[in-house]
Amino acid sequence: MRQGLTTKMAYRYTLEILAVIAVVAFCALFLYTETSTNGAEFAGSDDAASQLVANLTGTSLENFHPVIPQWEPPSGEIESSLFALQAAIGGILVGGIFGYWIGQKKKA
Repeated sequence: MRQGLTTKMAYRYTLEILAVIAVVAFCALFLYTETSTNGAEFAGSDDAASQLVANLTGTSLENFHPVIPQWEPPSGEIESSLFALQAAIGGILVGGIFGYWIGQKKKA
């Protein structure tokens, strides 16, 4: 009786155990690569793509101008806060939609 209960519990939490193993493996891989690369700086895909276009065309980056000029925030903190505000508004909208759908299912 006791052994059957532990086997049932092992199958019950299989997905959770696999998720924990995946998260730990990802963290270990991230920490390993972070410590093994010295002086590496993250550059976004926009920077890499514009550099590649400049190399392929033989034109310097200063000669490229966007079709629609973009406003750049005066500091990185303002840019981060605007991004956080955008993420919060998106989370509220997605949560509201899912909440509405769940409420409609429970109502019916």
